[in-house]
Amino acid sequence: MIDKELEQYYTVYREMFMTPGWKQLQEDLAQNAGIVNSVEACKDGDNLHFRKGQLAILANLINLEAQIKAAEEQANEEEELEEAA
Repeated sequence: MIDKELEQYYTVYREMFMTPGWKQLQEDLAQNAGIVNSVEACKDGDNLHFRKGQLAILANLINLEAQIKAAEEQANEEEELEEAA
């Protein structure tokens, strides 16, 4: 098993992901991404780049749960390999 500090890190995230607030936030972020992802609303190139940055941040938050799960699985696999060696 991974060290206690890292295990606690992942546990806190798993608990957060199960809350109604997290699910509501995900819905809101997905709606916002749909609004921001409109080229028609861009006034100029600067605004387009700003929207691109907004979408990158929204994507990170929307995909956070999957990213944390993948990182935890990788940490567990690495720990298993170390223990087997």
